[in-house]
Amino acid sequence: MTSASPVKVLSIIGWCRNGSTILGNILNEIPGVFHVGELHFLWKNAAGRGVNELCGCGDKLVDCPLWSTILPVGRPAGTTLEAHADMVIRHQLGYVRTRHTWQVLGRGLRNGEIREHAELLTGVYRAVAERTDSRVIVDTSKMPGEAALLEYMEGITPYYVHLVRDPRAVAQSWSKPKEYVYAMGPAKSTGYWTGFNLASHAIARRYPQRSMFLRYEDFIADPAATVDDLLRWCELDPAANPMTDRAVELHANHTVTGNPDRFNTGVTVIRPTDDTWRKALPSSSKWTAELLSWPLSLRYGYLNPSADGRG
Repeated sequence: MTSASPVKVLSIIGWCRNGSTILGNILNEIPGVFHVGELHFLWKNAAGRGVNELCGCGDKLVDCPLWSTILPVGRPAGTTLEAHADMVIRHQLGYVRTRHTWQVLGRGLRNGEIREHAELLTGVYRAVAERTDSRVIVDTSKMPGEAALLEYMEGITPYYVHLVRDPRAVAQSWSKPKEYVYAMGPAKSTGYWTGFNLASHAIARRYPQRSMFLRYEDFIADPAATVDDLLRWCELDPAANPMTDRAVELHANHTVTGNPDRFNTGVTVIRPTDDTWRKALPSSSKWTAELLSWPLSLRYGYLNPSADGRG
């Protein structure tokens, strides 16, 4: 890839525990496609400010053969990693949180700080593409406010996948901690689920031609067909699809945080159903998730007899 070549960024948006890590790692097996994981947390985690400092390859981010060369990108001369990370975090909290999505969509690069953050991300995406010889970067950060900045990045062509999962299944997933990932109650989980999905809707409405809506349940029902659709949508050859029916062989990756399953390699089989929550999630938690999510859940087809199994 030359420095003048455009870079496609496939940004997966929505709320956490929606299957973005496995989807990103499947796409990572395609030549010319590179999954960075949750790039939003690169600086925070590398500087020891986050919960997990390991790359998907197993090395610390600061020692990783890829990220050790990317972390200096955009860092002012004489600035330590820690000081630079603190500045990046301030910009993220101040200008590209989920509640800022509508401001970014409406006002764009409205001040020097948000312009500086957009320039940093532009440089990082391009540096990753050049070092990995990739045409498509998959970013599973799921941060709508930051994803909305992609439209203002020179030489970047964004594609948005709004990936959603049944909020009751999400609540069940959040109910127990996973290694470096903490637990969260159903009310808080579903509150975030609603807010992040509303913001993701705003992006999709603004850029409908480059936005795809995808339910996690439809992905796991037919993962090979889903990947085919994604590749065609991004103008890539479906013949490169690494899925064989429901199986894919995963290799080591360079993902920044995400589901701890990102460290898994070898043949991985995608289960066709996701119904653990039906028995494992207490009734009170189910009703909490349904009550707090019902307008969107109804829209997504989760709150009806065929979807919830209660009819």
